[in-house]
Amino acid sequence: MRILITGAAGFIGQITARALLNEGRYDEVVLTDIVEPPVPANTKYPERARCVKADLANPEEVASVVGSSGLESVILLHGIMSSGAEANFELGYHVNVDATLSVLNCLVKTCPGVRVLYASSEAVYGRPVPKTGVTEDDIATPEMSYGCQKIICETYLNDYTRRGLINGFSLRFPTISVRPGAPSAAISSFLSGVIREPLNGQPCVIPLKDRAWRHWMSSPKTLVHNLVEVALKLPREALPLHRRSVNLPGFAVTVQEMLDALEAVGGKEAVALVEEREVPEIKSTLYSWADDFDNTLALSLGMKKDTSFVNSVRDYKDTLEASR
Repeated sequence: MRILITGAAGFIGQITARALLNEGRYDEVVLTDIVEPPVPANTKYPERARCVKADLANPEEVASVVGSSGLESVILLHGIMSSGAEANFELGYHVNVDATLSVLNCLVKTCPGVRVLYASSEAVYGRPVPKTGVTEDDIATPEMSYGCQKIICETYLNDYTRRGLINGFSLRFPTISVRPGAPSAAISSFLSGVIREPLNGQPCVIPLKDRAWRHWMSSPKTLVHNLVEVALKLPREALPLHRRSVNLPGFAVTVQEMLDALEAVGGKEAVALVEEREVPEIKSTLYSWADDFDNTLALSLGMKKDTSFVNSVRDYKDTLEASR
């Protein structure tokens, strides 16, 4: 039994691959990205990983990655993040839409009925959006190209699933914090940077002066649990065949709560490294994001949510210290 992860060189791809290579459910875990992904360190079954460099917009390269048999599940994590997709219109559509459709069309031919988990985003929601309790029933009105690209791919997934070509689920990710590594091209990157950089002794800028501003987030640990332990095991009939989108569980965290968590774990010296500075060109986007979701659907499917941002910060600090 085989599973494929696209975008596997990225942070979410790596921690998802690590979880799968530790549990031994799959005989082969295929990792692919535009650069050759590494095998995650300290895994129980590293020999089961196959790492492939591929351009997923190229049908021939996709076919070589997918193979001809035994592919049980696919997790689509590749993509150009929000500000990157907004800055480069053509590249955003090429990577986020064309490459995704290329993979889906290959799967239909070689692995009909295969389970596909598509990493969508809460960026599909824009104004007007309810101030509280956003659900999957609320109309998605994205205000960025990135969100538009996600809705396009969700629609493909719905139709391909309805027709029995795949067994797809579109999972709308909250912002994942705290992410290690270098800042990403996402506008929301500062939501990890506000913790990551100060705990590494580096300065960080929060691009607004509003400590009551809040955002919907999930820890990496909880995200991987919901992917590996729940979404990969959902029966086809868990959702209507033409409505396959799920808002993954998260919780709202204000800027003040982020700073409080940073101080609780890193002390006042860490908070002193944070600068609050308005960045007018992204202010409208920041305030367009939904910040309060009703996760009843996800929780009914067996997913779980975080309850403390301080715990997320402590998890990151533990990971940081273990890597030193």
